[in-house]
Amino acid sequence: MATSGPLSAEGLRRLHDAMAARVARGELPGLVTVLARGDEVRVDTIGAYAFGEAPPMRRDTLFRVASLTKPILAAATMLLVAEGLLELAEPVDRLLPELADRRVLARIDGPLDETVAAHRPITVEDLLTFRMGFGMLTEPTFDPPYPIVRAAEELRLALGAPEPRTPHPPDEWIKLFGTLPLMYQPGERWQYNVGSLVLGVLVARAAGAPLDEVLRTRLFEPLGMADTGFFTTPEGTARIPSYYMTDFATGKLEVQQRSAPETWSTPPAFPSGAGGLLSTADDFLTFARLLANGGLHRGRRLLSAEAVARLTTNHLTPAQRDTAGVLLDPKGWGYGMAVAAGPDDLSAVPGRYGWDGGYGTAWFNDPHRDLTAIALSQTTDFLFNGARTEFTALALAAAG
Repeated sequence: MATSGPLSAEGLRRLHDAMAARVARGELPGLVTVLARGDEVRVDTIGAYAFGEAPPMRRDTLFRVASLTKPILAAATMLLVAEGLLELAEPVDRLLPELADRRVLARIDGPLDETVAAHRPITVEDLLTFRMGFGMLTEPTFDPPYPIVRAAEELRLALGAPEPRTPHPPDEWIKLFGTLPLMYQPGERWQYNVGSLVLGVLVARAAGAPLDEVLRTRLFEPLGMADTGFFTTPEGTARIPSYYMTDFATGKLEVQQRSAPETWSTPPAFPSGAGGLLSTADDFLTFARLLANGGLHRGRRLLSAEAVARLTTNHLTPAQRDTAGVLLDPKGWGYGMAVAAGPDDLSAVPGRYGWDGGYGTAWFNDPHRDLTAIALSQTTDFLFNGARTEFTALALAAAG
């Protein structure tokens, strides 16, 4: 049963002080945090858009939310299922003939022409659960220089980081991707990111409209998410902060030239369902609360309770969770988002769900505590320097 009552004033103060201290230490120039429970919404704007002379962070700041795109795409997919345009168990071949009759590498580090037949087709649910048989590799390093990894890079498919962007429009992208064999058998293991890229193409074809239109008409407009999309106006780019990440060669936190604000003023060739959206604190809160409320938005049902349950319930076996390595935290995966399948270091109660974005964004809902928590920065280090973990722990503590 969800915890009720107001958020702890002391807990909110501790969270603010901890995040403000990180900004004061120069770990990031600024961020916006949101904690929400029931009718209570606490938004905290800390720091600035960049180091030095820069505008202060604002509630309507536009953030590159990166992989927080994934749960939004997953929710849109469930809307198409409800409309009868997709079925979770169906092979993707009907709409993606480029992926019919898959071949699978005989060994992950082997040549591309040493393959075996796939045991079964890729299904829609395989894309949602990242069990399609293709995705990021984490061993022995991230994306080791295997022939399959080099081939994808040569095709400029942009299967990992969102920048640099792929130059290929969706139909050309899926055609090129279809020339590659799968890495593993469908359903065998969890692999990050590529499932959402493919799913974005599938959803657009199922709906008979570009992906940005599908998301806008089915989610963003009904929810009033007016600032969320794959691009913004030229004027809107002034609301996008600078992007920072540590240069591991120098150990210094540096502004990144890729993903400059001006690149977001025109529609991308390939709208990435894996990491291509801009959004604001209030827009993403609206989406998060749609899930927290079981599919209801202001009393109107947008998603069925069953759809929300499928989105936010772990679908991985223990063996599949083990294949995820360091990428999956907490240890479990629903549709487009992580799910705490059991107790972990941050909470003795399972069921917390959400995800992070590589530009330094984080979100989770905790049904047990009736809590939605969002942290939006544009500093990748936020995810691995302890700040994200501290944010999660202090947000949970503020909820009691």
